[in-house]
Amino acid sequence: MATTTWTTTGVFTGPGGVLTDKAGTLSGELTVRTTWEPTRAHVAVQYVGAAEWHALAGSPVPCASAEAGRSVHQNAVDAVRAGGSTPFAPWPVAPEASGRTDETRARTAG
Repeated sequence: MATTTWTTTGVFTGPGGVLTDKAGTLSGELTVRTTWEPTRAHVAVQYVGAAEWHALAGSPVPCASAEAGRSVHQNAVDAVRAGGSTPFAPWPVAPEASGRTDETRARTAG
């Protein structure tokens, strides 16, 4: 199974931080990672320099393609920057890539 991952570092949370499934609300400087696998995308955050990843509340989300996964990732980054400590809801998003260059993309085959 092929997966695609996008990672954006140095994302500062907006007011209220970001809500995760198990760690509660995180705030400050985070790294955002989205991993797409066929049919869904997993979105997680970690404190810069930390080892542990925390799934955003609302993740994983249905996602039909890697192109849509890229949009999910950008919406996750935007949601972290906006703050508000609410569950992540990426839709509606455009299915095509946005062309942003502030992240690292990796593709693996499994």
